[in-house]
Amino acid sequence: MSTLHQDWMTSIRAGDHARAWELNAREAALRPPGERDNPALPYHLRWVWDLAPLDGCDVLVRCYHGLGDTIQFLRFLPELHRRAASVTLEIQPRLIPLLPTGIADRVVPFDPAHPLKPAERDIEIMELSFALRVAPAECPPPYLQVAPADLPEGTIGLCCSSGDWDAERSFPPELLAPLLAGRECVTLDAQPSALPVRNPQGCPFDMAETAALVAGCALVITVDTMIAHLAGALGKPVWLLLKHAPDWRWAPETGRSEWYPSARLYAQPSPGDWAGAIAALAHDLDLLASPQPEFAR
Repeated sequence: MSTLHQDWMTSIRAGDHARAWELNAREAALRPPGERDNPALPYHLRWVWDLAPLDGCDVLVRCYHGLGDTIQFLRFLPELHRRAASVTLEIQPRLIPLLPTGIADRVVPFDPAHPLKPAERDIEIMELSFALRVAPAECPPPYLQVAPADLPEGTIGLCCSSGDWDAERSFPPELLAPLLAGRECVTLDAQPSALPVRNPQGCPFDMAETAALVAGCALVITVDTMIAHLAGALGKPVWLLLKHAPDWRWAPETGRSEWYPSARLYAQPSPGDWAGAIAALAHDLDLLASPQPEFAR
């Protein structure tokens, strides 16, 4: 990791966005112009915005990263829409059912084999905070809304798998078994669950159904994956179990998240120590005298 990126990550975790944007600008100045949206690179490694002003322009927002990344940065679309002449959002098809009405002038499913042609201005969605100079606290959740599934009061949603992107973010679901006694739970993992949950067949692949389940929960306990961002964007209480050295967007030493005020963070005390992180979470869960009203505190 370069010193520049390390400084940027430190600034982001500290909530010093002015400093982070300054570092973004320094990094952008070092980029060879010919490398912009380079088709030789995987989509998630590409940079798109060339620092040209967006105000009054026709802007194409590309979503080249993961579903969780897109959900996290959707919060900035209304501000972009206010400033730009028009906004086209090229987004992962699975997320389209969750989008608020009017979030963009045009919404197009992203087809990696046939991306849209460049517009007057192109930008990747994760570049929006820097481009607009808008911090996450200025666009707080909830910025997604869905009708909740009909679940018993106090139901807890559980997600233990982060997929193949980073296996160190996941842990065996059975580690959560001691937490579930006497509690109504649903799994938010796609695969079938052996835990005593209401949906042992697993969470539906359909994003609207998944979001409805999340919205119907009183609390979501999850690893660092799309479910965490979905719960946070919906404004639901979400408790994140994180590896010892988590992603740049989480500052476990604070226990809280600037991106999602309804979140609590529980990082491994040492690398690989899921038992320690889960024990800390279990302690807080046991302190709750009444399930639903207390989760967000």
